[in-house]
Amino acid sequence: MTDKRKIEIFSAECPVCKGTIDRIIEAMCPSCEVVVLDMHDEKIAERARRLGIRSVPAVVVEGRLITGGEDPVDINALKDAGLGKPL
Repeated sequence: MTDKRKIEIFSAECPVCKGTIDRIIEAMCPSCEVVVLDMHDEKIAERARRLGIRSVPAVVVEGRLITGGEDPVDINALKDAGLGKPL
């Protein structure tokens, strides 16, 4: 068992993405590892396509796409997936 829950934010560095990153950082707990991925990187964009991401910001928790493209991102869906909950 790992001691961190991996939360990946797929971002294009736009104002909406930055707002999402801020909201997730505010909601995270010590059990959360937040990684921001730049969609301008072709390898990141390819991985996003494989995950079914079609718009940003998009958030993946433990390898599963939870929410993407909404403004604002559904924080409640992320919390249901574990954001902010200790392991």
